[in-house]
Amino acid sequence: MLKEYRTIREVVGPLMLVDGVEGVKYDELVEIEQENGEIRTGRVLEIDGPRALVQLFEGSQGLKISESKARFLGRGIELAVSKDMLGRVFDGMGRPKDNGPRIIAEKRMDINAQPINPAARDYPSEFIQTGISAIDGLNTLVRGQKLPVFSGSGLPHANLAAQIARQAKVLGTDSRFAVVFAAIGITFEEADFFISDFRRTGAIDRSVLFMNLADDPAIERIATPRMALTAAEYLAYEEDMHVLVILTDITNYAEALREISAARKEVPGRRGYPGYMYTDLATMYERAGRIKGKEGSITQIPILTMPEDDKTHPIPDLTGYITEGQIILSRELHRKGITPPIDVLPSLSRLKDKGIGKGKTREDHADTMNQLFAAYARGKEAKELAVILGEAALSDVDKLYAKFADAFEREYVSQGYDTNRSIEETLDLGWKLLAILPRAELKRIRDEYLDKYLPNKGDE
Repeated sequence: MLKEYRTIREVVGPLMLVDGVEGVKYDELVEIEQENGEIRTGRVLEIDGPRALVQLFEGSQGLKISESKARFLGRGIELAVSKDMLGRVFDGMGRPKDNGPRIIAEKRMDINAQPINPAARDYPSEFIQTGISAIDGLNTLVRGQKLPVFSGSGLPHANLAAQIARQAKVLGTDSRFAVVFAAIGITFEEADFFISDFRRTGAIDRSVLFMNLADDPAIERIATPRMALTAAEYLAYEEDMHVLVILTDITNYAEALREISAARKEVPGRRGYPGYMYTDLATMYERAGRIKGKEGSITQIPILTMPEDDKTHPIPDLTGYITEGQIILSRELHRKGITPPIDVLPSLSRLKDKGIGKGKTREDHADTMNQLFAAYARGKEAKELAVILGEAALSDVDKLYAKFADAFEREYVSQGYDTNRSIEETLDLGWKLLAILPRAELKRIRDEYLDKYLPNKGDE
């Protein structure tokens, strides 16, 4: 029997106080029914003895508390899951948004899942090919990893996200691959870009999209990534699929968290964000991974825009602690017309060594990766030196490194948003660029690989 109360005492903004409640649980769903039959929903944020603090999803405008009753449903927010979700677009609360039929649920899952038992986790070890050389060749994505993209306002992270969603696949397995895409607090224009891009390229057929727009309630932003991760957990662990979860934009999620924290009059932490933001982000990021004995896996790419391009801002700072590396987009490269503008030197994939090598990518991958990093870093130094002292101050070898750095950005990093390179093409391109340098400079590559893969300059 559902409990109903006519003891709504106070409403402030999106918060509502209900008195005299019994047996109510934290995070429980609430329906507020008005006299005219209109129903609004909310969830329990806090319980203090006989009082329950409820957060409204639709806001409190026009709500007459004297004529309303609160009904506590005895369960948290749930998502109806089924294989039929693939190819569909939902709003931030999991309701169909594409004029398609409602999902006939195979089961209903609480969106606040239990954390994965650390002892049951399997180590990420399989390469995921994104078709983007700057990621595949140098900051490799591994199945079960959490690899965020750090961007800035105005940078083309939306194009990069759509490209990864379109092109990503696990090589050498028969397993099915799915993409769960959650857009958090984005504009209508951005949402339209993602939906039309997915439909244009056919990527929608293996994707589930959750769209939370900027004018939707803040509380919905808190639920959207968890809806997406719940759908991903069903596809991965019940349907044995490899699932790539892309969450954009985590900054909008954190802003919603701050808004709700301020409404609850909590003591603010750094820059006004709640002190528990680290824990809250971890409850999402840690839902990625592989589980022993299960075929499926969840790989996560959270995308966040750094306010003022500041890597020390609490959102990228805390995200960096929880995840296994970061892909950083550069404003300087973007101005140069490099697409995608991935800055490979400060970018990092902490698990890249686990997903490359013989039988996974190619035997020469690790050596060429290290050599490309070293050569590009030296080439950038040489270019900076030339700006200060003039080109005459550079040695002949330094000039070759500067030439390499320019060619590397122009040919290797910049590939556009429609080019899908195989890992072999990426590695071969790396060898072609390394051939600019004298063989004696390629100290990080074993002789056997130099003999086998280095292009003969006489053949050019």
